[in-house]
Amino acid sequence: MDLQLNDVRARLARLPQRLAGIEARIVKAKAGVDATKTAQLTAIKERKKYEMDVEQWKERARKYRDQGSLVKTNEAYRALQHEIQLAEAEIAKAEDRLLEQMVAGEEYDRRVKAAEKSVKEIEATAGVERSQIEAEKTEAEKGLAELNAERTSALREISENLLDHYTRIAKKHHGIALAEIRDEKCSACGMMIRPHVIQELRRSSNQEIFHCETCTRILYLETPASADAAAASTSTSSSGEI
Repeated sequence: MDLQLNDVRARLARLPQRLAGIEARIVKAKAGVDATKTAQLTAIKERKKYEMDVEQWKERARKYRDQGSLVKTNEAYRALQHEIQLAEAEIAKAEDRLLEQMVAGEEYDRRVKAAEKSVKEIEATAGVERSQIEAEKTEAEKGLAELNAERTSALREISENLLDHYTRIAKKHHGIALAEIRDEKCSACGMMIRPHVIQELRRSSNQEIFHCETCTRILYLETPASADAAAASTSTSSSGEI
């Protein structure tokens, strides 16, 4: 019962961590949306800046063209044409930058939509997982109450001295004071058990308590059903012969 109680308590203890993991996924997804939107806003500001650059260079080119009718000398005209060419070159550069920014803006739009969709999917999955965890919690709490009731009932059949002995050992080992002998070893710590101890535990008349010499847990030995049947059969046969 104590093994089962430990298992149920461990399951209950893990539930808050699982809920925290769900919330962390949602927070991370929302943070991703915010970061993408921030980058999108920066891209929009940059695009507006490049739009202004294009307009400023276009306005400068128009002014140079308007001044063409006022030029008096060939030298001044050539200088003016040179300025117009420079302005048109800057217009081309600004328009290229603007185009790149517009393409980037479209990519950010796509990313924002994808990130928002991902958040909705994560939240939907989280809702299902929360329901599952709540169901597990209800089931585990019910099992815990039933096991505690069974344990309380079982305690009535154990002497006070033996229960005190069990409790003192259990406190040292996370609530578990018993250890089964498996393959001639303590299943809790792996220590080899002396052969005479195993022999004594196999005797149905044995009343002595044996402890593991390493971890001090109370040792017990599960007798296979076939062995029990054989022992009973032998006992019956012997009684008949007598």
